[in-house]
Amino acid sequence: MSMFSALTRHLRRGRPAPSTPLPPRIEAIRRDALKGHVLAQVQWGDVLLEGAYLTRNPAEARRWFAIAADAGFAPAHNMLGRCHHFGWGCTTDLTEAAAHYGRAGELGDAWGLYNLGILTMRGRGVTQDLATALALFRRAAAMGHAKSMNLIGRFTEEGWCTPRDPRLARDWYRRSAEGGDYRGQHNHATALAEQGDVGRALDWWRRAEPDATSDILLAMARHLTQLGENGDPTLLTRVQARLKAMTGDETPPSF
Repeated sequence: MSMFSALTRHLRRGRPAPSTPLPPRIEAIRRDALKGHVLAQVQWGDVLLEGAYLTRNPAEARRWFAIAADAGFAPAHNMLGRCHHFGWGCTTDLTEAAAHYGRAGELGDAWGLYNLGILTMRGRGVTQDLATALALFRRAAAMGHAKSMNLIGRFTEEGWCTPRDPRLARDWYRRSAEGGDYRGQHNHATALAEQGDVGRALDWWRRAEPDATSDILLAMARHLTQLGENGDPTLLTRVQARLKAMTGDETPPSF
């Protein structure tokens, strides 16, 4: 009996249907997962991980990711990597995380390549190697991965393991922004503002703001404050409010 069959039978026997009815779309995912559909198994694992529709259960989420990974489904290996990376349903193990990210990348998953690139860039779970990290980001970017494009822009701007080329870096930031990455959108906006194209810069900052993390919000607040009347007071107010909610301090630091 394969690991897939054993785990599926175990989960079907030991895990009854949720006592609270799930929304039809979520219930359909659960049923498809039990039928052996690997995409649904990863989606159901995400549901268990998030805990939006039932009690959060990272350990069971990880088991569902393991079922789909055993079937050779690349995104499942990426999610197993994240489980080991962040200790979701298991002990944090960055070496194991890197192994699963690597397997996901071998199977063609851009997120796996990106996540392995992050660990390789920082030397966590694997030996730090900027050249290898850049190669991983390039492979992911070739698949359309916007976050990897932003990091290629950063490598190119700083001249890390590649010739320093500000113009090419700006092009990578633009591509990342157009692909939907908030960091790429912020970096693209910053480049536009530096070139005097404040109107377009503000438009990209508005796009970046809803998903931006505190570090990007701080940088955004700095730029918007420097623009003064030429900026967008409404956007600055939103950025400051989000910073206050995250950090308790809405005042951007002096840079």
